Amino acid sequence: MNNPQSIDGLATRTMRAKVSYRAALATYRSHSRFGRISWVTWAITLGSTLFWCFTAYQVAQATGAHSVPTIIKHILDNAIDTQAGSDTALTDVLIRYGAKDNDLILHGQYWRFLTPIFLHANLLHVGLNMLNLVILGTFLERLVGHLRFLLIYLITGIISIIASFAFAPEVISVGASGAIFGLVGAYSLFVVIHRRAFPHGGLFALLWLVFIVGINLGVGLIIANVDNYAHIGGLLSGCILGWWFTPLYRQTREHTLIDTHQLAYRWPLALLTILGTLLLAILALQLGN
Repeated sequence: MNNPQSIDGLATRTMRAKVSYRAALATYRSHSRFGRISWVTWAITLGSTLFWCFTAYQVAQATGAHSVPTIIKHILDNAIDTQAGSDTALTDVLIRYGAKDNDLILHGQYWRFLTPIFLHANLLHVGLNMLNLVILGTFLERLVGHLRFLLIYLITGIISIIASFAFAPEVISVGASGAIFGLVGAYSLFVVIHRRAFPHGGLFALLWLVFIVGINLGVGLIIANVDNYAHIGGLLSGCILGWWFTPLYRQTREHTLIDTHQLAYRWPLALLTILGTLLLAILALQLGN
């Protein structure tokens, strides 16, 4: 026979999960009109796109394109796959403006653990990454708030570059995809935490996320120059940060709901996360020497 206490406990946990899930989805509506805008996502998208426009212009000029029509033609010719004559120019420009290059990082250019997530190789690269960022980022930023979203994006992006530094030392790496995988990981843990609020315990939602991740990692095994180590690093770190920082609402004794994972309560953990990322980078540097 079923234990009545176990049934009651399950019902209580299910109710808590549903209340927390609904509160997390609805919280952004209580903000001001400006507060409802996913401005961090849009700022990153705009900044990364403009940065790509600048580097694409620099690459085109380095290959001899100086007029507007020839620059546009060069960008379109290299939109999907970099042409042989542009390989060296593209690599030089990306390295100049902050691509992950192990030798330069080991010589003290530590900012290259961050700058690669704002750089992209061509139109297809920046287009797909920014499309994914807008689709997922606008939703997740509303869910977790601006500051937590920025924390998750930057930390998982940096860890993705640390993973690439450690496991793909020969690769010149750029792109926001590691940080975007971090967002996927964070949302996946939000679903896991609130699985009882979903039909069938969130099974279909989780299977869909696994499918999306599997497809993207599979593409990385087929297409050359895709840094799957960065993707995996971003995904795993996103799962950890999702467990720590995605919303979890609980009822107080005054019968009000508070998000126990908001930074006002978890700022020591946020500081430890930043410190842990710094220590991880130092460890990677020591092992890389």
